[in-house]
Amino acid sequence: MMQSDMFGAVAGEVPDPRNPAERARWLRTELNRHNYAYHVLDNPTIPDAEYDKLFVELQQLEADNPDLIVPDSPTQRVGALAATAFPPVTHAVPMLSLGNGFDDEDIVNFDRRVREGLNTEEEVEYATELKFDGLAINLRYENGILTGAATRGDGFTGENVTANIRTIRAIPLRLHTDNPPAVIDIRGEVMMYKADLVKLNAKQREAGAKEFANPRNAAAGSLRQLDSRITAQRTLRFFAYGIGALEGVKMPPSHSSLLDWYRELGMPVCEERAVVKGAQGLLDFYRGIGDKRKSLPYEIDGVVYKINDATQQQQLGFVSRAPRFALAHKFPAEEALTAVQDIEVQVGRTGAITPVARLTPVSVGGVTVTNATLHNEDEVRRKDIRIGDTVIVRRAGDVIPEVLSYVPERRPADAREFVMPTACPVCGSPIVRPEDEAVARCSGGWVKCAAQRKGGLLHFVSRRAMDIEGFGDQLIEQLVDKHIIKTAADLYKIGFRALAELDRMADKSAQNVMTALEKSKSTTLARFIYALGIRHVGEATAKELARHFGNLDAVLAASEEQLLEVADIGPVVAGSIRSFLDDPMNIELIEQLRAAGVHWPEHIVEREAKPFAGKTFVLTGTLPNMTRDEAAEKIEAAGGKVAGSVSKKTSYVVAGAEAGSKLAKAEELGVPVLDEAGLLQLLDSE
Repeated sequence: MMQSDMFGAVAGEVPDPRNPAERARWLRTELNRHNYAYHVLDNPTIPDAEYDKLFVELQQLEADNPDLIVPDSPTQRVGALAATAFPPVTHAVPMLSLGNGFDDEDIVNFDRRVREGLNTEEEVEYATELKFDGLAINLRYENGILTGAATRGDGFTGENVTANIRTIRAIPLRLHTDNPPAVIDIRGEVMMYKADLVKLNAKQREAGAKEFANPRNAAAGSLRQLDSRITAQRTLRFFAYGIGALEGVKMPPSHSSLLDWYRELGMPVCEERAVVKGAQGLLDFYRGIGDKRKSLPYEIDGVVYKINDATQQQQLGFVSRAPRFALAHKFPAEEALTAVQDIEVQVGRTGAITPVARLTPVSVGGVTVTNATLHNEDEVRRKDIRIGDTVIVRRAGDVIPEVLSYVPERRPADAREFVMPTACPVCGSPIVRPEDEAVARCSGGWVKCAAQRKGGLLHFVSRRAMDIEGFGDQLIEQLVDKHIIKTAADLYKIGFRALAELDRMADKSAQNVMTALEKSKSTTLARFIYALGIRHVGEATAKELARHFGNLDAVLAASEEQLLEVADIGPVVAGSIRSFLDDPMNIELIEQLRAAGVHWPEHIVEREAKPFAGKTFVLTGTLPNMTRDEAAEKIEAAGGKVAGSVSKKTSYVVAGAEAGSKLAKAEELGVPVLDEAGLLQLLDSE
C-alpha cells in the first residue's frame, strides 16, 4: 500500500491532465509543500519562477472551475477588501498575560515559589523560549482547517483578523495531519523580521508614505489593514508557542512535546528553545540568548519560562490574569541620553498633576521620544531632575518613557529646579495635595477643568466602559473646547447637525457616531459603574459591585460598612466610592444618564437566598451538556465562587470527561466531587 506524506501526496503520483479536479488537488499539494519548505523550514526546494508558474496554473484552473476552490487553497491567501472593521471575538480560553522578572533574584524567587507550590525539593524541569516583540494571535483550526484568527485584545475578547492572517504564508491553511483535532486554538506571535522592515520602509519612502518605527509597529499596522490585499504584500512571520481550546485529542504531556507536535502539524516553531532544570538552568538560558540577541533576525524583549510538565502546570494553576507556572524574564529596558528642555505638568482625568519632561528628540528602541513622565513632585525631587540636565531616558516595550536619572558631570551651571505650580494650568483652580498622598490634584473637577472633562469623557466612551465607537481624542477635544458638552450625559443630547459641522466630520461619520451612542444605551451595570470614573474603581471592582448589589439603587444607598462587604474592597476604595456618591453633581449625572435611556438588566440580590454563599467550586474536565463557563455562571449566580486550583478550602470539585490532576488532588484531599448532574441536583436542592 502506497503511503501519503504530511501534505496528502503519494510518492511518484502524477495527476491526470484531463481531470481538472485531480490536477488542482496536485497543484495545491505541491504549492503547500513548497510554501512550508520556504517559509517554515527556510529551505526553498524550487526557484521562485517555478513556484509562480504552478501558482498561476492553479489560479487559472480555479477561475475556469470555481467549484474547485477550497478554503485551504494557496490562492486564497491574496486577500480582499473587508466590508467592515474587525468584529470582536470572545476567546474560548482567555489569553492571559505573564508575570515579569527583571533580575536574578526574581528568577530564584520564581523557582522557589514553583517548588513550594509543587511541594518538592527537587529541581523542576522548565521549557524555555523567546519572548517575541510582535503581536499575540489565536489561530482556530476546526478539523484541521483554519477557520478563524483573533488578536489577544484584553485577554478575553480580541478582534477578528482572519482575512489578514490567511495572507501569511508561514501559517498553514490546513494542518499537516490525517487525524486533526476537532478543535484547536494555536497561540503565537505575528512579527516582521528586521530585514523585512528595512525593505518595507524603502517602499514606504518611495511611495512618500510614513515609515514604521520598529518591526512590532510594522507587524501590528500590517495586520490591522481593512484591505487584506495590503497585508498580503507585506512579509509577516509567525511562531507558535501556546495553546487554548483543544477538543478531540489528548493534550501533550509537556510544553516541549506540544511544540514538537506543532512542528509535525506544519506550524512554525522557533528553534531557540530548550528544556532546563532549576533556577540556574533558567539563568544560563537567559544569558545565552542575551549574548546572541543582536544577531537574531527578529526583535525580542526577553525570554519566557514555563514548567514543562502539563500536569504540574495544572497543579499550580493561575493567579489573577497570569499563570503561576510561567514567567517572562525581560531584558533591561533600552536607554538613551538626551536633554531636558523644560518640565511642564499635565492634568489627568482624576485631576492628578503629573510633571512631564519635554526632551530633545531622541530615538529609544526604534521610537522617537520627545516627552517622558516624571511621575510626581516627590520623584522629581528624589531624582533631582532639573531643566537643562542631560538625562538617561528609559523605554520598555509599550510603557510610557521615563526619566531614569541625570548625568551629574553634564549639569549646566544655569540648570533650573522644577517648581510645582499652585494653580491648574488648564482652569486656574488651586492645586491641592492631601498629606497622605504623593499626587497633587487640580481641585476644579469636571465642571471647571476642561482637561479633567476631556479625560473623563474619553474614559466614559472607552471600549471597556460604555464602548461608544467614533469618539477619539480630537472629537472629544472639539466637543469640550466648543462648549457643546460638559458632562457625559450631554453626549446623549448631541444633535446630528452639531456633529456633522465639526472639523473632520461628515454626514456619514456623524450618523455612525449617533448610531453608536444609541447602541451604547443598552449596557451592563458593571460597565456603567466603571464608566463613571470613580477613583480607585477599576473593571474588576465594578464587576464585584454589580455582582454583590445587583442593581444601581442598592449601590447608591450602600454605606461604607456595606461597601466593605464586597470582595476586594478595602477602606480606601469604600471611602472613595462613598465620597463620589455623596456629591450631588454626580448623583445628578447618574440620573441624567438614566433619563437619557441608558439602561441594563437589574435584579434584587437576596443574600439569604443564595444557596452557594461561602462555598468554593473548582471545575475540571469536559461536562456533557454545559461549557465550564456556563457552569461557572450558574455557580456564581447561586452565590458561589469558582477557583482555579484545588485546596483544603475547596467545597466541591465538579468533574467532567478527561478530568486531570485537579480531580486527583480532590480525591487526595477528600474534597467532595460532583458530576454535572450532581451539580444541577445540588442547585435544585439548596
